Amino acid sequence: MGRRGGARRPLAALLLAGAAAGLLLLPAAASADGARPTADPGAPTPTAPRTGPPPQGSAPDGSTVGGERLDTRGQVVAADAPPLPGPLTASGWLVADAGSGAVLAARDPHGRYYPASTLKTLTLLALAHRLDPAVVVAGTPEDEQVEGSRVGLVAGGQYPVGFLFQALVLQSGNDAANALARAAGGTAATVAAMTETAGQLGAFDTVVGSPSGLDVAGQSSSPYDLALVFRALVEDPVTAAVLTTPVAQVPEVPGRAAGFQIQNQNPLAGYPGSLGGKTGFTDAARHAFVTAAERDGRRLVVSVLDTENQPLRAADQAALLLDWGFTVPAGSAGVGRLVRPGELPAEATEASRPAPRSARPTAAAAGRAPTDDAPPGDDGPSPLVGAGLAVAALAVVGLTVVGRRRAVRREEVSGADR
Repeated sequence: MGRRGGARRPLAALLLAGAAAGLLLLPAAASADGARPTADPGAPTPTAPRTGPPPQGSAPDGSTVGGERLDTRGQVVAADAPPLPGPLTASGWLVADAGSGAVLAARDPHGRYYPASTLKTLTLLALAHRLDPAVVVAGTPEDEQVEGSRVGLVAGGQYPVGFLFQALVLQSGNDAANALARAAGGTAATVAAMTETAGQLGAFDTVVGSPSGLDVAGQSSSPYDLALVFRALVEDPVTAAVLTTPVAQVPEVPGRAAGFQIQNQNPLAGYPGSLGGKTGFTDAARHAFVTAAERDGRRLVVSVLDTENQPLRAADQAALLLDWGFTVPAGSAGVGRLVRPGELPAEATEASRPAPRSARPTAAAAGRAPTDDAPPGDDGPSPLVGAGLAVAALAVVGLTVVGRRRAVRREEVSGADR
Protein backbone atom coordinates (compact mmCIF):
# COMPACT_ATOMS: atom_id res chain seq x y z
CA MET A 1 0.00 0.00 0.00
CA GLY A 2 1.51 3.29 -1.03
CA ARG A 3 2.12 6.18 1.30
CA ARG A 4 2.01 9.87 0.73
CA GLY A 5 5.32 11.70 0.63
CA GLY A 6 6.26 14.24 3.23
CA ALA A 7 7.43 17.22 1.20
CA ARG A 8 6.09 20.74 1.67
CA ARG A 9 4.39 22.63 -1.14
CA PRO A 10 6.60 25.49 -2.40
CA LEU A 11 4.99 28.83 -3.12
CA ALA A 12 3.67 29.04 -6.67
CA ALA A 13 5.46 32.29 -7.34
CA LEU A 14 8.80 30.83 -6.38
CA LEU A 15 8.15 27.77 -8.52
CA LEU A 16 7.46 29.95 -11.53
CA ALA A 17 10.57 31.98 -10.84
CA GLY A 18 12.60 28.78 -10.60
CA ALA A 19 11.23 27.41 -13.83
CA ALA A 20 11.97 30.63 -15.65
CA ALA A 21 15.46 30.95 -14.28
CA GLY A 22 16.42 27.29 -14.70
CA LEU A 23 18.42 27.48 -11.47
CA LEU A 24 20.37 24.66 -9.91
CA LEU A 25 19.61 23.51 -6.39
CA LEU A 26 21.80 25.21 -3.83
CA PRO A 27 23.76 22.66 -1.78
CA ALA A 28 23.06 24.51 1.46
CA ALA A 29 21.32 27.66 2.49
CA ALA A 30 21.73 30.61 4.75
CA SER A 31 20.15 30.44 8.15
CA ALA A 32 17.04 32.46 8.88
CA ASP A 33 19.02 35.50 9.90
CA GLY A 34 20.99 35.42 6.65
CA ALA A 35 24.19 33.95 8.09
CA ARG A 36 25.88 31.25 6.09
CA PRO A 37 25.73 27.79 7.69
CA THR A 38 28.91 26.47 9.24
CA ALA A 39 28.32 22.81 8.53
CA ASP A 40 31.24 20.44 8.08
CA PRO A 41 32.45 21.12 4.53
CA GLY A 42 33.11 17.41 4.17
CA ALA A 43 29.53 16.50 4.94
CA PRO A 44 27.70 14.87 2.04
CA THR A 45 24.86 16.79 0.44
CA PRO A 46 21.72 14.67 0.11
CA THR A 47 21.13 13.73 -3.47
CA ALA A 48 18.10 14.28 -5.69
CA PRO A 49 15.15 11.92 -5.34
CA ARG A 50 15.35 8.97 -7.66
CA THR A 51 12.55 8.42 -10.14
CA GLY A 52 9.72 6.66 -8.35
CA PRO A 53 11.35 6.08 -4.94
CA PRO A 54 9.55 3.62 -2.66
CA PRO A 55 7.01 5.16 -0.28
CA GLN A 56 8.13 5.78 3.26
CA GLY A 57 7.91 2.64 5.37
CA SER A 58 8.25 0.39 2.33
CA ALA A 59 10.46 -2.68 2.19
CA PRO A 60 12.29 -3.45 -1.05
CA ASP A 61 9.43 -5.75 -2.09
CA GLY A 62 6.94 -2.88 -1.70
CA SER A 63 5.35 -4.12 1.52
CA THR A 64 5.15 -1.96 4.64
CA VAL A 65 7.98 -2.73 7.04
CA GLY A 66 6.50 -4.21 10.20
CA GLY A 67 3.06 -4.91 8.77
CA GLU A 68 0.34 -3.19 6.76
CA ARG A 69 -1.41 -1.75 9.84
CA LEU A 70 1.63 0.47 10.29
CA ASP A 71 0.95 2.04 6.90
CA THR A 72 -0.91 4.92 8.46
CA ARG A 73 -0.40 8.48 9.53
CA GLY A 74 -3.04 8.03 12.17
CA GLN A 75 -3.08 6.12 15.43
CA VAL A 76 -3.24 2.34 15.82
CA VAL A 77 -3.58 0.40 19.08
CA ALA A 78 -3.49 -3.31 19.90
CA ALA A 79 -6.98 -4.77 20.31
CA ASP A 80 -6.20 -6.26 23.75
CA ALA A 81 -4.73 -3.04 25.14
CA PRO A 82 -6.24 -0.64 27.67
CA PRO A 83 -7.06 2.97 26.68
CA LEU A 84 -4.03 5.07 25.84
CA PRO A 85 -2.74 7.57 28.39
CA GLY A 86 -2.80 11.29 27.76
CA PRO A 87 -1.88 13.82 26.78
CA LEU A 88 0.09 12.38 23.86
CA THR A 89 0.67 15.40 21.65
CA ALA A 90 3.69 14.22 19.65
CA SER A 91 3.07 14.02 15.91
CA GLY A 92 4.72 10.61 15.76
CA TRP A 93 5.38 7.99 18.43
CA LEU A 94 5.65 4.24 18.91
CA VAL A 95 5.77 1.77 21.81
CA ALA A 96 6.86 -1.82 21.24
CA ASP A 97 7.81 -4.96 23.11
CA ALA A 98 11.53 -5.23 22.43
CA GLY A 99 11.56 -8.98 23.04
CA SER A 100 8.68 -10.16 20.88
CA GLY A 101 8.92 -7.18 18.54
CA ALA A 102 5.18 -6.53 18.85
CA VAL A 103 4.28 -2.89 18.19
CA LEU A 104 1.67 -2.23 20.86
CA ALA A 105 0.58 1.19 19.61
CA ALA A 106 1.81 3.95 17.34
CA ARG A 107 0.97 7.24 15.71
CA ASP A 108 2.38 7.90 12.23
CA PRO A 109 4.93 5.10 12.78
CA HIS A 110 6.67 5.50 9.42
CA GLY A 111 6.34 9.27 9.19
CA ARG A 112 9.64 10.91 8.31
CA TYR A 113 10.75 13.61 10.71
CA TYR A 114 13.96 15.47 11.46
CA PRO A 115 15.54 13.32 14.18
CA ALA A 116 17.88 15.93 15.74
CA SER A 117 20.30 14.28 18.17
CA THR A 118 18.28 11.10 18.52
CA LEU A 119 20.21 10.21 15.34
CA LYS A 120 23.31 9.88 17.54
CA THR A 121 21.89 6.51 18.58
CA LEU A 122 22.56 5.33 15.03
CA THR A 123 26.05 6.88 15.12
CA LEU A 124 26.83 4.86 18.23
CA LEU A 125 25.40 1.66 16.78
CA ALA A 126 27.27 2.06 13.49
CA LEU A 127 30.67 2.83 15.00
CA ALA A 128 30.73 0.85 18.26
CA HIS A 129 32.20 -2.24 16.61
CA ARG A 130 34.06 -0.42 13.86
CA LEU A 131 36.34 1.54 16.17
CA ASP A 132 38.73 0.32 18.86
CA PRO A 133 37.69 2.02 22.12
CA ALA A 134 41.35 2.30 23.13
CA VAL A 135 42.36 4.30 20.06
CA VAL A 136 43.18 7.91 20.95
CA VAL A 137 41.82 10.74 18.79
CA ALA A 138 43.44 14.17 18.86
CA GLY A 139 41.14 17.15 19.27
CA THR A 140 41.13 19.76 16.50
CA PRO A 141 40.09 23.41 16.15
CA GLU A 142 37.07 22.15 14.19
CA ASP A 143 35.96 20.17 17.24
CA GLU A 144 36.19 23.30 19.36
CA GLN A 145 34.10 25.30 16.90
CA VAL A 146 31.43 22.74 16.02
CA GLU A 147 27.85 23.99 16.19
CA GLY A 148 25.55 23.26 19.09
CA SER A 149 26.37 21.47 22.30
CA ARG A 150 29.95 20.44 22.95
CA VAL A 151 31.37 18.28 25.66
CA GLY A 152 34.48 20.47 25.64
CA LEU A 153 37.08 18.88 23.36
CA VAL A 154 40.04 21.16 22.68
CA ALA A 155 42.66 21.16 19.97
CA GLY A 156 45.61 19.00 20.96
CA GLY A 157 43.63 17.02 23.53
CA GLN A 158 43.96 13.25 23.52
CA TYR A 159 40.59 11.49 23.70
CA PRO A 160 40.06 7.72 23.69
CA VAL A 161 37.27 6.49 21.42
CA GLY A 162 35.59 4.85 24.42
CA PHE A 163 35.29 8.24 26.11
CA LEU A 164 34.05 9.86 22.89
CA PHE A 165 31.18 7.34 22.76
CA GLN A 166 30.25 8.34 26.29
CA ALA A 167 30.45 12.04 25.45
CA LEU A 168 28.31 11.44 22.37
CA VAL A 169 25.49 9.94 24.44
CA LEU A 170 25.80 11.39 27.94
CA GLN A 171 25.97 15.04 26.87
CA SER A 172 25.13 14.79 23.18
CA GLY A 173 28.48 16.28 22.23
CA ASN A 174 28.56 17.37 18.62
CA ASP A 175 32.32 17.76 19.04
CA ALA A 176 32.47 14.09 20.05
CA ALA A 177 30.47 13.15 16.95
CA ASN A 178 32.94 15.15 14.86
CA ALA A 179 35.95 13.40 16.43
CA LEU A 180 34.40 9.94 16.07
CA ALA A 181 33.64 10.60 12.41
CA ARG A 182 37.26 11.60 11.89
CA ALA A 183 38.41 8.36 13.56
CA ALA A 184 36.09 6.39 11.29
CA GLY A 185 37.57 7.87 8.12
CA GLY A 186 35.69 11.14 7.82
CA THR A 187 32.13 12.41 7.64
CA ALA A 188 31.30 10.74 4.34
CA ALA A 189 32.59 7.36 5.53
CA THR A 190 30.65 7.68 8.79
CA VAL A 191 27.43 8.64 7.04
CA ALA A 192 27.92 5.63 4.75
CA ALA A 193 28.42 3.34 7.77
CA MET A 194 25.29 4.73 9.42
CA THR A 195 23.31 4.29 6.22
CA GLU A 196 24.51 0.71 5.88
CA THR A 197 23.57 -0.04 9.49
CA ALA A 198 20.11 1.45 9.04
CA GLY A 199 19.58 -0.67 5.93
CA GLN A 200 20.62 -3.84 7.75
CA LEU A 201 18.06 -3.12 10.48
CA GLY A 202 15.25 -2.40 8.05
CA ALA A 203 15.18 1.28 8.97
CA PHE A 204 14.22 2.41 5.46
CA ASP A 205 12.71 5.73 6.59
CA THR A 206 16.11 6.91 7.82
CA VAL A 207 18.19 9.14 5.57
CA VAL A 208 21.48 10.16 7.16
CA GLY A 209 23.09 13.50 6.44
CA SER A 210 25.29 14.09 9.50
CA PRO A 211 26.84 12.05 12.32
CA SER A 212 25.60 14.50 14.96
CA GLY A 213 21.97 14.86 13.92
CA LEU A 214 22.40 18.54 13.06
CA ASP A 215 19.76 19.26 10.43
CA VAL A 216 20.65 18.59 6.83
CA ALA A 217 18.08 19.00 4.07
CA GLY A 218 16.49 15.61 3.44
CA GLN A 219 17.78 13.98 6.63
CA SER A 220 15.04 12.00 8.34
CA SER A 221 14.03 9.15 10.58
CA SER A 222 10.74 7.78 11.90
CA PRO A 223 9.30 6.52 15.18
CA TYR A 224 9.57 2.98 13.81
CA ASP A 225 13.20 3.34 12.76
CA LEU A 226 14.34 4.91 16.03
CA ALA A 227 12.74 2.02 17.90
CA LEU A 228 14.66 -0.46 15.71
CA VAL A 229 17.93 1.34 16.42
CA PHE A 230 17.38 1.65 20.16
CA ARG A 231 16.35 -1.98 20.50
CA ALA A 232 19.61 -2.97 18.83
CA LEU A 233 21.55 -0.71 21.23
CA VAL A 234 20.07 -2.19 24.40
CA GLU A 235 20.59 -5.73 23.11
CA ASP A 236 24.32 -5.17 22.51
CA PRO A 237 26.27 -5.27 25.80
CA VAL A 238 28.86 -2.79 24.49
CA THR A 239 26.39 -0.09 23.50
CA ALA A 240 23.99 -0.84 26.36
CA ALA A 241 26.80 -0.04 28.79
CA VAL A 242 27.37 3.32 27.12
CA LEU A 243 23.68 4.22 27.37
CA THR A 244 23.60 3.63 31.13
CA THR A 245 26.98 5.13 32.06
CA PRO A 246 26.15 7.60 34.86
CA VAL A 247 29.27 9.80 34.69
CA ALA A 248 32.44 10.12 32.61
CA GLN A 249 35.69 11.97 33.02
CA VAL A 250 36.85 14.43 30.37
CA PRO A 251 40.65 14.10 30.11
CA GLU A 252 42.89 16.98 31.12
CA VAL A 253 44.74 18.84 28.39
CA PRO A 254 47.94 20.17 30.03
CA GLY A 255 48.26 23.89 29.63
CA ARG A 256 44.84 24.27 28.05
CA ALA A 257 42.05 22.64 30.03
CA ALA A 258 41.59 20.89 33.34
CA GLY A 259 39.86 17.54 33.46
CA PHE A 260 36.24 17.52 34.59
CA GLN A 261 33.27 15.22 35.00
CA ILE A 262 30.16 14.98 32.84
CA GLN A 263 26.84 13.40 33.80
CA ASN A 264 24.32 11.37 31.87
CA GLN A 265 21.61 13.78 30.68
CA ASN A 266 18.89 11.16 30.11
CA PRO A 267 15.78 12.78 31.65
CA LEU A 268 14.35 9.32 32.44
CA ALA A 269 17.50 7.98 34.08
CA GLY A 270 15.48 7.58 37.29
CA TYR A 271 12.64 5.68 35.62
CA PRO A 272 12.36 2.16 37.13
CA GLY A 273 14.27 -0.26 34.94
CA SER A 274 15.60 2.43 32.60
CA LEU A 275 17.92 1.09 29.91
CA GLY A 276 18.93 4.53 28.66
CA GLY A 277 17.50 7.35 26.61
CA LYS A 278 18.46 10.02 24.10
CA THR A 279 16.98 13.47 23.66
CA GLY A 280 16.86 15.62 20.54
CA PHE A 281 15.89 19.18 19.74
CA THR A 282 16.19 21.63 16.86
CA ASP A 283 13.74 24.20 15.57
CA ALA A 284 13.13 21.93 12.59
CA ALA A 285 12.77 18.72 14.59
CA ARG A 286 11.17 20.20 17.70
CA HIS A 287 11.53 17.90 20.71
CA ALA A 288 12.29 14.19 20.30
CA PHE A 289 13.16 11.32 22.61
CA VAL A 290 13.86 7.59 22.40
CA THR A 291 14.19 5.26 25.37
CA ALA A 292 13.75 1.72 26.71
CA ALA A 293 13.00 0.14 30.08
CA GLU A 294 12.76 -3.33 31.60
CA ARG A 295 10.23 -4.64 34.13
CA ASP A 296 9.88 -8.25 35.31
CA GLY A 297 12.09 -9.44 32.48
CA ARG A 298 10.06 -7.64 29.82
CA ARG A 299 11.61 -4.83 27.78
CA LEU A 300 9.77 -2.02 26.04
CA VAL A 301 11.13 0.57 23.64
CA VAL A 302 9.47 3.95 23.01
CA SER A 303 10.18 6.71 20.50
CA VAL A 304 8.62 10.18 20.39
CA LEU A 305 9.09 12.71 17.57
CA ASP A 306 7.96 16.28 16.86
CA THR A 307 6.40 17.56 20.05
CA GLU A 308 6.50 20.62 22.31
CA ASN A 309 7.27 21.00 26.00
CA GLN A 310 3.67 21.90 26.73
CA PRO A 311 1.50 20.32 27.93
CA LEU A 312 4.00 17.48 28.39
CA ARG A 313 7.65 17.04 27.45
CA ALA A 314 8.75 14.33 25.03
CA ALA A 315 10.40 12.33 27.83
CA ASP A 316 7.27 12.54 29.98
CA GLN A 317 5.12 11.35 27.10
CA ALA A 318 7.57 8.47 26.68
CA ALA A 319 7.23 7.63 30.40
CA LEU A 320 3.44 7.51 30.01
CA LEU A 321 3.82 5.15 27.06
CA LEU A 322 6.19 2.92 29.03
CA ASP A 323 3.77 2.77 31.96
CA TRP A 324 0.92 1.98 29.58
CA GLY A 325 2.92 -0.58 27.61
CA PHE A 326 3.71 -2.61 30.70
CA THR A 327 -0.04 -2.96 31.31
CA VAL A 328 -0.60 -4.52 27.88
CA PRO A 329 -0.68 -8.32 28.26
CA ALA A 330 2.62 -9.99 27.45
CA GLY A 331 2.27 -11.91 24.22
CA SER A 332 -0.02 -9.33 22.63
CA ALA A 333 0.03 -9.59 18.85
CA GLY A 334 0.06 -5.81 18.65
CA VAL A 335 -0.54 -3.90 15.44
CA GLY A 336 2.72 -4.80 13.73
CA ARG A 337 6.27 -5.91 14.45
CA LEU A 338 9.76 -4.54 14.81
CA VAL A 339 11.54 -6.57 12.16
CA ARG A 340 14.79 -8.44 12.59
CA PRO A 341 17.57 -8.25 9.97
CA GLY A 342 16.98 -11.87 8.94
CA GLU A 343 13.36 -11.09 8.12
CA LEU A 344 14.21 -8.48 5.51
CA PRO A 345 13.91 -9.28 1.79
CA ALA A 346 17.20 -10.42 0.28
CA GLU A 347 17.08 -7.61 -2.28
CA ALA A 348 17.39 -4.92 0.43
CA THR A 349 20.02 -2.88 -1.38
CA GLU A 350 20.98 0.78 -1.41
CA ALA A 351 18.94 1.23 -4.56
CA SER A 352 15.81 0.24 -2.67
CA ARG A 353 16.25 2.74 0.15
CA PRO A 354 14.12 5.88 0.15
CA ALA A 355 15.79 8.82 -1.56
CA PRO A 356 16.69 11.84 0.57
CA ARG A 357 13.81 14.27 0.67
CA SER A 358 12.24 16.66 3.11
CA ALA A 359 11.15 15.30 6.45
CA ARG A 360 7.54 15.52 7.52
CA PRO A 361 6.43 19.08 8.26
CA THR A 362 6.84 19.73 11.95
CA ALA A 363 4.24 21.09 14.30
CA ALA A 364 5.78 24.56 13.95
CA ALA A 365 5.60 24.35 10.17
CA ALA A 366 1.99 23.23 10.41
CA GLY A 367 1.08 26.41 12.23
CA ARG A 368 1.58 25.44 15.85
CA ALA A 369 3.08 28.33 17.76
CA PRO A 370 6.75 27.74 18.57
CA THR A 371 7.81 27.79 22.18
CA ASP A 372 10.62 29.78 23.71
CA ASP A 373 11.24 27.38 26.58
CA ALA A 374 14.20 25.51 25.11
CA PRO A 375 17.45 26.61 26.75
CA PRO A 376 20.83 26.39 25.07
CA GLY A 377 21.60 22.76 24.67
CA ASP A 378 22.36 20.23 22.04
CA ASP A 379 22.03 20.86 18.38
CA GLY A 380 22.51 24.56 17.73
CA PRO A 381 21.98 26.36 14.41
CA SER A 382 21.26 24.10 11.46
CA PRO A 383 22.14 24.32 7.76
CA LEU A 384 18.58 24.42 6.34
CA VAL A 385 17.71 24.98 2.72
CA GLY A 386 16.76 28.58 2.00
CA ALA A 387 13.46 29.71 0.64
CA GLY A 388 14.50 31.80 -2.35
CA LEU A 389 16.64 30.23 -5.06
CA ALA A 390 16.74 26.76 -3.54
CA VAL A 391 12.96 26.48 -3.49
CA ALA A 392 12.70 27.98 -6.95
CA ALA A 393 15.01 25.31 -8.26
CA LEU A 394 12.52 22.65 -7.28
CA ALA A 395 10.40 23.60 -10.26
CA VAL A 396 13.30 22.88 -12.56
CA VAL A 397 14.91 19.73 -11.19
CA GLY A 398 12.02 18.28 -9.20
CA LEU A 399 13.97 18.07 -5.98
CA THR A 400 12.41 18.14 -2.55
CA VAL A 401 13.69 20.72 -0.13
CA VAL A 402 12.79 21.93 3.30
CA GLY A 403 10.99 25.27 3.54
CA ARG A 404 12.94 28.13 4.96
CA ARG A 405 13.07 27.96 8.74
CA ARG A 406 14.63 30.09 11.42
CA ALA A 407 18.01 29.15 12.84
CA VAL A 408 17.98 26.11 15.07
CA ARG A 409 18.38 26.44 18.76
CA ARG A 410 20.30 23.82 20.59
CA GLU A 411 18.79 20.64 21.97
CA GLU A 412 17.56 20.46 25.55
CA VAL A 413 19.63 18.62 28.06
CA SER A 414 19.13 17.30 31.57
CA GLY A 415 18.29 20.03 34.07
CA ALA A 416 16.23 22.11 31.69
CA ASP A 417 14.70 18.97 30.18
CA ARG A 418 13.36 17.81 33.52
